[in-house]
Amino acid sequence: MKIIGISILMFIFLTIFSLSMDILLGFDLNTSINNAIRPFLVMEVAEQVIFFLLIVLIAGGQVRAFYNKRKQK
Repeated sequence: MKIIGISILMFIFLTIFSLSMDILLGFDLNTSINNAIRPFLVMEVAEQVIFFLLIVLIAGGQVRAFYNKRKQK
């Protein structure tokens, strides 16, 4: 229960920090909330490619480990 509470508290504080940084950078509140809710709209193409490559590598590693364990049995 403590871990869930700490996780939620950290999420709230980090979201407030992100919103306040956007407001300090000159964005209005509506744009700041949209940036927090939809982070992929803020990312550039290179960042999106790297992100999806990371996801593919992680998923590929899990699939490979699964098949390796299956072959050993």
